[in-house]
This record gives sequence, C-alpha cells and structure tokens, in this order.
Amino acid sequence: MNYNVVFTKEDHLILDSYKTVLDGLADYLGEGYEFVLHSLENVDHSVVKIINGHHTGRKEGAPITDLALNMLKKIQDNDNQPYISYNAQNKKGQPLRSATIAIHGTNRKVIGLICINFYLNTPFVNVLENFVSMQSAAPQFAPETFAADINELIRESFETVYQEVVADASVPGSLRNKEIVLRLNERGIFKLKNAVIMVANLLGISKNTVYLHLRNSDKQ
Repeated sequence: MNYNVVFTKEDHLILDSYKTVLDGLADYLGEGYEFVLHSLENVDHSVVKIINGHHTGRKEGAPITDLALNMLKKIQDNDNQPYISYNAQNKKGQPLRSATIAIHGTNRKVIGLICINFYLNTPFVNVLENFVSMQSAAPQFAPETFAADINELIRESFETVYQEVVADASVPGSLRNKEIVLRLNERGIFKLKNAVIMVANLLGISKNTVYLHLRNSDKQ
C-alpha cells in the first residue's frame, strides 16, 4: 500500500503549524517526552520535526516506523477516533506510554501524525523539577483566572488588579483608576466584549474616562 499523500499548499501550512505546538509541549513537559511530527508526503523520510530524539537516536529525515503505520491504519479505519493511546517499548526494551494523533489537511485527508512517547523509566524527580524549580526556595507562579463566563473573568481580573494597585504605595490615590485601567489593558481585558462598560461601572467612572486613559496610554 502506498501511504504517500499528495500535498496542497494548504496542507504544507497546516503541517508546519504543528511544529510550534510541539516546541511548546516539549518546553512544558520536559525531556522525558519524545515528540515526533511525521509528514505523510514521503513516508521514507517522514520525520520533519523531532524533539528529544536522543531517546531513539532519530533525527529529521528518518522514516516512519512500522508501529506508526499500524497506528495510522487503525486511525483511518475509525474516523470517530483520530488518535490512539497505547503502551509500547523501544528497541532497548524500555517501556513507553505513547499516543499517535492524526493531522487532517484539505478534504479531511490525513496528512501527518504527531507521535508522543513518554519514557516511563524517567526519574520522577526529573519530571517534577520541570514544573517546580528545585533551585528556587520560593518559585514564582503566574496568576490565572479560570472563569465560568466572560463577565466573571472581567470581574475577577478587575479585583486582582484593583488589589495590586491599592497595595502599591508608588501609585498616588489620584492615579489609581488610571493605573487600574492600564494594567487591565496590559492583560488584554479590553479586547473582551463590554469590558469597558463593566470596568467603568466597577470604578464608578464613565466609559469615556476609561477610553481617555486607553487613548493616552497608546500615545506614550
């Protein structure tokens, strides 16, 4: 069976967009994971992106594996499940927890695969230190608001910024409203629908005043 797929220009763009996805996943999850992006345009040299390839000794330009072909067939035979998770092992007999995910291009044809392999013998301390730096006695955590709807997101973001500004002794009382608006703007809150009106109401000022602070910040 010929697995090579004829690509369109759009197919190339779609497949290339996943390279950044793999970079982000690798940075987040750490060296215990191997990430491989396969292109089905030429299965003889299908690997177009690989991260942590030292686990298998593969590099870009390597061929697709027999297991990946097997997973591809299973995915193509079941349109309702374009991914498969499974246990596997490499040629050294090391255990893996793996996933193969289909990438669809134009006309819903499968143009590539993302293969993720987690090496189960990775020391847990290596996994943990990727999330919490062992060198830092007090690691910094970025605040994030998990809201049920947009209005809640705006209100909670406002409350967070409001408390920050009130606690900041370098901000004069007369400039607090402006500073709150500027910090909310830095967070992208005013890209949300009705954010200007809600923030104006929460601050007890007019929406025109909020717009004035935003225009003045754009001029700086």
